[in-house]
Amino acid sequence: MRVHLSGHHVDVTPALRGYVEKKLSRVTRRFDHLIDVHCILTVEKLRHKAESTVFVRGSTIYADAVEGDMYAAIDALVDKLDRRVRKHKERVRDHRAPGVQKHALVAAH
Repeated sequence: MRVHLSGHHVDVTPALRGYVEKKLSRVTRRFDHLIDVHCILTVEKLRHKAESTVFVRGSTIYADAVEGDMYAAIDALVDKLDRRVRKHKERVRDHRAPGVQKHALVAAH
C-alpha cells in the first residue's frame, strides 16, 4: 500500500507524516486489500481539514474531517475511514457468504 500525503497551505513535516502513517496503519490492519491512499491536509483560517481517498479493489472510499486542530482532524478522519472500510469489508464478505453458509448447513445435516 502506498500513502500519498500532500498539504494545502500547510507544510507536511516528518512528524505530521509519521502521525498520519501511524494512524492509517489501523485501517490497513483491518483490511489488507488497500491499493493506494491519497491524503490531503488543508488549513483555511481556523479550520483544519483532513481528507482521504482510499482505493480498494473494486471500490473507492472517501472521507473527510474538519476540526480546530490538525491532529484532531486526522484522528476523526481515521475513525471515519475505519468505519467505512469495515462496512465495505462486511459488504464484500456478506456478498460471498450466502453460498458458503448454505453448503455448510447442508454438510452439517
